[in-house]
Amino acid sequence: MEIFTPQEVARETGSKYRGILVAAKFARYLNEFPREVVAQWELRDGVKKLTTLSLQKLTTGELTFRELRRRRTEA
Repeated sequence: MEIFTPQEVARETGSKYRGILVAAKFARYLNEFPREVVAQWELRDGVKKLTTLSLQKLTTGELTFRELRRRRTEA
């Protein structure tokens, strides 16, 4: 089991909360791929779970993201 500290996550994203949101969103994105494709990444990186894989990619700087602001809709 690999452990990621809030400081490691915050170093890459500026906030530990934003980092967890980005990693969770990426894990959901990976879950949409066919199992064979994800299995290749897991074998290459030695990871068993998608959440661990996404946190690993985030803390090593391999995962880039951009924050989009939501537009408010007129009611």
